[in-house]
Amino acid sequence: MSISAGRPRASSREILAEAACELFLEQGYAGTSIADIAARAGVSRSSFFNYFASKSDILWSGLDERIETLCARLAGERSADAAADVRGALLALGDGFAPDSLALALVNAQAMGLVDELEREASVRRSRIAAAVSTRLRDAGAPVVAADVAGAAHGGAVLAAIDAWALEGAGLAPLAASLRAGVDAAALTLPAPVRQLRLVVRADDFDAALSFYRDELGLTEQESFQGDGGARVTILGAGRATLELSNAAQVELIDRVETDGNAPSDALRVAFEVSDTAATVEHLAAAGAAVEASARVTPWRSLNARLRGPAGLQLTLFQELGPEH
Repeated sequence: MSISAGRPRASSREILAEAACELFLEQGYAGTSIADIAARAGVSRSSFFNYFASKSDILWSGLDERIETLCARLAGERSADAAADVRGALLALGDGFAPDSLALALVNAQAMGLVDELEREASVRRSRIAAAVSTRLRDAGAPVVAADVAGAAHGGAVLAAIDAWALEGAGLAPLAASLRAGVDAAALTLPAPVRQLRLVVRADDFDAALSFYRDELGLTEQESFQGDGGARVTILGAGRATLELSNAAQVELIDRVETDGNAPSDALRVAFEVSDTAATVEHLAAAGAAVEASARVTPWRSLNARLRGPAGLQLTLFQELGPEH
């Protein structure tokens, strides 16, 4: 009986993919032949090759088509901003990406006997993306090593995003959200005119400030120096740095959302993304921070709180909650 009996009519390609995934679950990837798949789908073995080049192509063809588009786009880009070209091309890869055989295989890799196969095939796709990104950056004048590192990071970011999206429940949220997180992380490797944002803060009680931001908030100490006359400086790492510019209307909006109206924003407010806003607020309050506004969910699905920390810094802690399901 055809696999599609009693179901809405589907294309032969979809029927073959569905048949393959059923068989992979029943008898494992290695134990399933192309002839088995064709028989389950109710088509001839030769018809299989009208749609797929190989058994693994069933899982990877959808992504491969998008990688081909990405490679062609990067090869044709000649704007002055190669980093923006890379980011745009990679984010476009996730547009309209729907759950398919690959997502099902990633979730059921152990049951299908696909763990090693998926890793081998994923490495091929990582390498293709890495080469396309590296070539675009080299063409723009980036040093070879820097371009190759950025390429490897972005290739890894795409495959990691797809894996996370599948395991978290492909279809519950668009791939674009996971992909953006991966591309944001990989962006640290891209060449840019400005290499680092460093916020320089005068701390009259240096030891108290250092203890709070390093030991309590958890920033990592990167460098520390001492100079004449008791001069001291410590550089703390705080993850990815961005500069958020807001006009007066935006600041007023944020104050209404983030506070009860009794803690207006300073001209400079420092925001830290954390994994658990409520727990971090409790911990930092115990360490001496003054809570200016308790944690609350914003309209854009983050959990925000506002505090006053050492050295007079006004702090926002925010936790990205993701879309509601």
